[in-house]
Amino acid sequence: MNNKTYSLSIIEFVSLMATMMALVALAIDALLPALDEIANTLTTKSTNNTQLIISILFLGLAIGQLIFGTLSDFIGRKPSICLGILIFIIGCLVSFFSTNLEYMLFGRLFQGIGLSGPKIISIALIRDQYEGPAMARIMSFVMSIFIIVPAIAPALGQGILLFANWRYIFLMLTIVALVVLLWFMVRQPETLPIGQRKPFSVIRVVTIISKICTNRVSLGYTIMAGLVSGIFLGFLSSVQQIFKSYNYDHLFVGCFAILALFIGSASIVNAKVVLRYGAQHMVRLALVILCLTSIIFLLSSIYHSLNFLSIMIFFIISLFAIGILFGNLSALAMEPLGAVAGIGSSIVGSLSTLISVPFGILIGFSYDGSAIPLIIGFFILSSLSLGIIYWVEKKKDTLTNS
Repeated sequence: MNNKTYSLSIIEFVSLMATMMALVALAIDALLPALDEIANTLTTKSTNNTQLIISILFLGLAIGQLIFGTLSDFIGRKPSICLGILIFIIGCLVSFFSTNLEYMLFGRLFQGIGLSGPKIISIALIRDQYEGPAMARIMSFVMSIFIIVPAIAPALGQGILLFANWRYIFLMLTIVALVVLLWFMVRQPETLPIGQRKPFSVIRVVTIISKICTNRVSLGYTIMAGLVSGIFLGFLSSVQQIFKSYNYDHLFVGCFAILALFIGSASIVNAKVVLRYGAQHMVRLALVILCLTSIIFLLSSIYHSLNFLSIMIFFIISLFAIGILFGNLSALAMEPLGAVAGIGSSIVGSLSTLISVPFGILIGFSYDGSAIPLIIGFFILSSLSLGIIYWVEKKKDTLTNS
């Protein structure tokens, strides 16, 4: 591996990788302010149905990660990323011209499948060119830029709604994707030579899935990652409606930016302390915080209605804990996979996302005009995750004592 970026400067390379990864956050968060308007246009029976616009994209990501994880090893990084972005653009155009919710969801599914290409292959592309501390340095630069996108994406979507309808958010996504595609095609060389490519193998994917499912540690942390992602998906699906129920929808963009920055800051804090305390300790601590916070606010809601400030405090604490959990759970799930870490990473990501989708939909569809169903979802899924930690660590203790 070469610790240099071929023909690109580090600044340009980091910017390109961060932009490709940020397409996911942009495609999700820019739509949040428009969900009500989309519901009115597509005449859905229930405003809760429009939450599927967020959830289905995650389903597409799960499906796509299984495909692109092996495809990039077979045809190369560059063609795979280009294919993914093209599929995303097709999905955006389908959503732009959709006349009912079914067509919209079909387009969102395509968007998710396409986005999984640049999302996971960009990491492989970085790994092709950097290793060790150099790779960690590049990834930290990329993530620093990426963190900003969820904070500004709703504002971008809201800005478009001031001058045009929701369809033009998909037009904006299409234009951004085309710019990224051209930038990538012209400037980024292929990083996986033909001689190093591996044949496409469904058996290889099935074998690694079997290895994950038969290893208690890997399976346990993959399930936990799915449950935590389900919490986050439930939050994304219903947060705009919750703001509207408190008549604070006019503050949604600014408040969402604050919440997004808390998630990002949690990742930065975790990176500084995880080496000292260990990923397992950080996961346990974050889950306990998430569970206790949910209990406290649920008990408080019995005696008096939660006001908007209370809900914001709950979100800040809970999302900070979720930010701690995201990276650690994936790393712990990958730990036993060793030599198959590359393809294993995409499969762990795919399985955890598949787990998250039904839970996220269930939490979102439980919305009843208050934040209580969401808080209950936070409590149940964090409690289940704590139980799984006990199950995983019991196995580790058994192995250590035997």
